[in-house]
Amino acid sequence: MKTVQIGKVNFGEGKPKICIPIMGSTFVELEKEIEALKELPFDMIEWRMDFFKDIFNSNKKREAVNMIRKRLNDTVLLATFRTSKEGGQTYICKEDYVLLYKEIIDLKLVDIIDVELFTGEKEVKEILDYAHKHNVYVIMSNHDFKKTLTYEQIIDRLCSMQEYDADICKIALMPQNKEDVLTLLKATKDMTEKYADRPIVSMSMSKKGLISRIAGEVFGSCLTFGSASKASAPGQINARELDTILEIIHHSI
Repeated sequence: MKTVQIGKVNFGEGKPKICIPIMGSTFVELEKEIEALKELPFDMIEWRMDFFKDIFNSNKKREAVNMIRKRLNDTVLLATFRTSKEGGQTYICKEDYVLLYKEIIDLKLVDIIDVELFTGEKEVKEILDYAHKHNVYVIMSNHDFKKTLTYEQIIDRLCSMQEYDADICKIALMPQNKEDVLTLLKATKDMTEKYADRPIVSMSMSKKGLISRIAGEVFGSCLTFGSASKASAPGQINARELDTILEIIHHSI
């Protein structure tokens, strides 16, 4: 399995990298969230564009991403518009989804974008081709906040993301019981060992799935999400505590 080097961060090598989401709805809120990142350990910042109330205003969007890039210097920056059907804050039609990502790519300020697998085959290919043409990496993702898929479905969806040529493949599922968490972990392990030719990210959400957020190095997930103040998904823990746990596991295996 190949690794993916983005800036100074090598995804798929060593302990899982830590990503902290910022979810301000206004320019001022984003500034406060970035200020709160000081002293916290992280490898990547995710700008959750669906939280930003002026995301469809070209000037405000440009102003926001310029500020984020300036404040974060050379930190790897992931731009994500999580759609409402996959747990996001804002509805967006397919056409606007494609346009939004093209506009973000054109600003040349983000390193990587998140594209949802089930956006539509035509739209996914269009965004992916545009991103790669402009030297922007792509995490392809699928989220289910209601249930955990079967083992076979998890493998199938991650393999589909590879077939699209996403740089990193991500799946996040909601467990109903401990068996669901084990299903996710086994699928992650087998995907990594048998099928993956690029880094993958997996997580079982909520308190039930917490183990999946800290055991990525054991089972094969290259990235985990921690929080600075508020979490963007159920089960996220503070980035400082997360880093401590990851270090303990890294030096024990």
